[in-house]
Amino acid sequence: MKKIMVLSVLVTLAIGSSFGQGKVWSADKANAWYSQHKWLTGANYIPANAINQLEMWQAATFDPATIDKELGWAEGIGFNTMRVFLHSLAWKQDPDGFKNRVDQFLSIADKHHIQPLFVFFDDCWNKEPKVGIQPAPKTGVHNSGWMQDPGQPASTDPANFPGLEKYVKDVLTTFAHDRRILLWDLYNEPGNSGKKDSSLALLSKVFEWARAVNPDQPVSAGLWDWQLEKLNAFQLNNSDVITYHDYEELPMHRRVVELLKANGKPLICTEYMARTRNSRFATILPMLKKENVAAINWGFVDGKTNTIYAWIRRCRTEASRSNGSMTSSIKMARPTGRTR
Repeated sequence: MKKIMVLSVLVTLAIGSSFGQGKVWSADKANAWYSQHKWLTGANYIPANAINQLEMWQAATFDPATIDKELGWAEGIGFNTMRVFLHSLAWKQDPDGFKNRVDQFLSIADKHHIQPLFVFFDDCWNKEPKVGIQPAPKTGVHNSGWMQDPGQPASTDPANFPGLEKYVKDVLTTFAHDRRILLWDLYNEPGNSGKKDSSLALLSKVFEWARAVNPDQPVSAGLWDWQLEKLNAFQLNNSDVITYHDYEELPMHRRVVELLKANGKPLICTEYMARTRNSRFATILPMLKKENVAAINWGFVDGKTNTIYAWIRRCRTEASRSNGSMTSSIKMARPTGRTR
């Protein structure tokens, strides 16, 4: 109940205020964009043989064959989008090569009729990312090698912002008119890892940089913790479409959808599905489709990130009991799950 009260206040404040960040899309423009797409459904994606964003994107470990195979699985079960994390250090190490690999990824995704959204920054998990060989997985340890971007305390040091600005603007400018890209998710879970409002400085900057480029695709940053009122209000006011995370069971998730719809813009759920919290495909996915909310679960393949371990037993049990094609197909593709 407290969560719902906080969210109600935030939506009310967001509808009546502005942070002056530039030309945020109107609700009419956002809904016109959304209406051009079939109902969007997919997963957060990283290849099975990558422990983190750097291992996915660095030249030595970028693996288009594996990506092609796994996105083929996604196409086979009806997914038409994927949420994919970039990393600033992979760009800094090799800007042109990094952009070429992003282009190659987009070509593979387009081949499978998948229009991905890309994430720039991230406040989750390990604090000090480094280029080069990445750590080996720790057996049974959830997300043992995932890296923040730009890291901690790097994300709160203004001295790092000029370099990050070059990264964001270079990538956005290169792909600003690329129809293969769905949208730009500028910052994953700002304020996580105990950062709280200290992430507002970089969050506001990345929106400023994105507005300066003015890509054809919408920009957003997902709501995830209803207690972070300043961050949430900023994200609501400055996102072209509303993205959010919700790992709660059906009644609570449905109520969140109802409240966020008061903003008048399309909703895209960019993380859900945690069987240990009773957030399941069988209940959440039909509700999101009925409400015309895009549905992107965490995650897809069973791989080095180890995010499957939180609920592998329930995953297998649910899949074995189901007679539905979606659940049994997802089991075949070996999806993971994660609780933030």
